[in-house]
Amino acid sequence: MKVLKYIWIPVLIYFAWFTFLRSPEAKMGKMAPDFSSELIDGTPFQLSDLKGKYVLLDFWGSWCAPCRRDSPNLVKLHNEFNDATFNNAQGFEIVSVALEKDNRRWKKASIKDGFIWKYQIVSQSKIVLLSPIAKKYNVSNIPAKFLIDPQGEIIGINQSLLEIKALLSLKTT
Repeated sequence: MKVLKYIWIPVLIYFAWFTFLRSPEAKMGKMAPDFSSELIDGTPFQLSDLKGKYVLLDFWGSWCAPCRRDSPNLVKLHNEFNDATFNNAQGFEIVSVALEKDNRRWKKASIKDGFIWKYQIVSQSKIVLLSPIAKKYNVSNIPAKFLIDPQGEIIGINQSLLEIKALLSLKTT
């Protein structure tokens, strides 16, 4: 009986950490964790290179039905704000991070969904939510979206695309 007690306590602690303390909301109001990766065209990328712009960091997967349902509105958001003039920023960019088990399905999905922006990353991992980039942002399910201001601070987490559009509209000149 004591052995079970020693097994269940760590399991409960891990569950509490994964569910509550590892939530993306723990990042709200903090600086966005910087990361380096490679874009789908092979170009080196660092998130901090986009400082001075609004950035929507979007975690998605080709296998994720809610992510795919979001895609048309994400494309509309990109088209509306990609060339917008902001009173406190040099532009708006979307950084898509595809969390995938293999490197085959995401390309077909991104083309079908109309992802035309430059900043697309594929993060492969056998357990997709344990991708190094997803772990930096405490992503525990997808889609997950982080709106980052020009100074690099996270100002929105998992907002609807309508809420993001409203916020960006207030910042345009």
